[in-house]
Amino acid sequence: MNHNTLQIERNGQIATVWMNRPELHNAMNEHLIADLTNAFRSLNEDHSVRVIVLAGRGRSFSAGADLDWMRRAAGYSEAQNLEDAHKLATMLKGIYRSKKPVIARIHGAAIAGGTGLTAACDIAIATDAAKFGLSEVRLGLIPATIGPYVVDAIGHRQARRYFLSAERIDAATALHIGLVHEIVAEAQLDERIASIATELCKGGPHAIFAAKELLGDLRQSSPLDDTLLDDTAHAIAAIRVSDEAREGLGAFFDKRPASWVPASTS
Repeated sequence: MNHNTLQIERNGQIATVWMNRPELHNAMNEHLIADLTNAFRSLNEDHSVRVIVLAGRGRSFSAGADLDWMRRAAGYSEAQNLEDAHKLATMLKGIYRSKKPVIARIHGAAIAGGTGLTAACDIAIATDAAKFGLSEVRLGLIPATIGPYVVDAIGHRQARRYFLSAERIDAATALHIGLVHEIVAEAQLDERIASIATELCKGGPHAIFAAKELLGDLRQSSPLDDTLLDDTAHAIAAIRVSDEAREGLGAFFDKRPASWVPASTS
């Protein structure tokens, strides 16, 4: 894949998508947004890829929006801004709804849109020096397109504070509020992500995607909802008779790795 703003590396079943605008702290503009959209679409169609890692070259993960892009957008009509915003929303949706699990590799600044990217990924691992923040209101803006993913990650109550205050969020606070799953020393970041990616590769590809869909169904649900409970019964009944489940259960009882598990990780 050829992208102007990205570098994509492959290591077995793991693909790392590097945002590659280090001189601008991987700030987002229309070109990076388009490249990310296309990269995730392509990787989701590639059956040899099991895990996607989203990372940033240089000193930062992503420092938010490119200033030149913002300056140009300020002169756009409302219709042009709507088209621009839809492209950003499509990119974020593509990451969040990826069929493959996505790990965010976070170091340095992950501000505004960078915080949104963090929240859109399934798993977020950050260094202890990472910084986050929802700075939009200080520019007279709102964290609109990233909002659904941030609220999904940290909950409505925490979002009320950080949407309004635009405070910087350090790594320890990000862990506490659920924005990231783990914080590690920078020297350990790649090793930890590789370890998690290896564990993810042990899951059935269809089961991983089905589990992500199940999480979506459970987001606004309750154990008091009989329809939901019936739907979950149908879901497990259907997947039990799938070829993947038959292979997974057979491998478990035979005490061997399932066919989808890489030989080096079994």
